[in-house]
Amino acid sequence: MSKKEIILVTGALGQIGSSLVKKLRDIYGEGQVIATDVRHPDKNGKSGGIFEVLNVLNKKRLQELVHNQGVTQIYHLAALLSATGEQHPHEAWHLNINGLLNVLEVAREQSLTRVYWPSSIAVFGDHSPKINTPQITVMDPSTIYGISKIAGESWCKYYYKRYGLDVRSIRYPGIIGYDALPGGGTTDYAVDIFHKAIGGEVYSCFLKPDTRLPMMYMPDAIRATLELMHAEGNRLTVHSSYNISGCSFTPHEIAEEIKKHIPGLEVSYQPDQRQNIADSWPESINDQPARDDWNWHPEYDLPLMTSDMLTHLKEKLEAKE
Repeated sequence: MSKKEIILVTGALGQIGSSLVKKLRDIYGEGQVIATDVRHPDKNGKSGGIFEVLNVLNKKRLQELVHNQGVTQIYHLAALLSATGEQHPHEAWHLNINGLLNVLEVAREQSLTRVYWPSSIAVFGDHSPKINTPQITVMDPSTIYGISKIAGESWCKYYYKRYGLDVRSIRYPGIIGYDALPGGGTTDYAVDIFHKAIGGEVYSCFLKPDTRLPMMYMPDAIRATLELMHAEGNRLTVHSSYNISGCSFTPHEIAEEIKKHIPGLEVSYQPDQRQNIADSWPESINDQPARDDWNWHPEYDLPLMTSDMLTHLKEKLEAKE
């Protein structure tokens, strides 16, 4: 892909955005990746490249940025996640759908080469197969986040079919990373537990110990995103959103894996309203189309992810001291 691409990332201060911006700047250069979010980065946070304040609901501001900066691609990550969305359903719908439509329209109007937008396993629901959930199946989401994602998938496919806009998407499972704290998702426990373990604190988990969910370590998620975006378009057969799989585990299993490194970790379980959301989601994902179309495969299993996550979090803690 041409090194002359100018890339704009929305939601760049979020959990995925923080890691993705770093990797994009490694590939394209600091001056070719424009990080945006609704707030300025904090003093300890993100620097070393272009940053602009942007609310994706402000289409005029988005248009101006894309035009003035010569943007050729957008990675649109700004959204309200599942647990936060249930607290603010109308705001979640407004941001998740109208923000996406603004991005798609600006991309169409200004003839961008490519758009990336993430979907989620939240598109599946109570009547979807729980084990090895296939690419094409019943999707009856129970959350406003999932409803917005399934609608967003249809919009992406519509813009591809109607306007020829090259929109690409992945249905992320739960994402675990060390660059930023999670932002209101149902799988956040799998990040929080590491921070509590490192800090020597008791962790109170908001899901039952045997709740199995599909998960993915951030390096795999970022690699999957970039591999899809760099794939030849004629190889792609899915224009809604691709299933991808990492590894599936329960809160009890990840706690036991962390205890191999930090034996003193104590975990209690106090399920809250997020349990109902988790119960509607799959336990494992079939991602054969992604494997066939762009050779996707995960590199991290639970033990390897746990070891790497703890190493990086310890390094960050030592750097602060």
